Amino acid sequence: MHFTKEADASRYTLHRGDELVSVLDYRDDGRTVAMTRAYTIPTFRGHGYAGQVVDRAVAELERSGDRTVIPVCWYVADWFDENPDRRGILAHRPA
Repeated sequence: MHFTKEADASRYTLHRGDELVSVLDYRDDGRTVAMTRAYTIPTFRGHGYAGQVVDRAVAELERSGDRTVIPVCWYVADWFDENPDRRGILAHRPA
């Protein structure tokens, strides 16, 4: 699996070989990153690729330490619910 940040397109991508399998779209205002859509190509669904692209994007943002995340996309919000130890990066912590 190959993970890439495509800043010009405001997205993170996950490829298997040469094939695009999952995308995470975002908006970055310099302080926060609003994760707006996680999408997996239909033929690749059911393998956890969306979770992988979210996990890797969050890890990259945690390493940089200069932005917080707003989980706009329902999938991203659910991912944070399933990974409560990663909520420290959230801009707005759910109750």
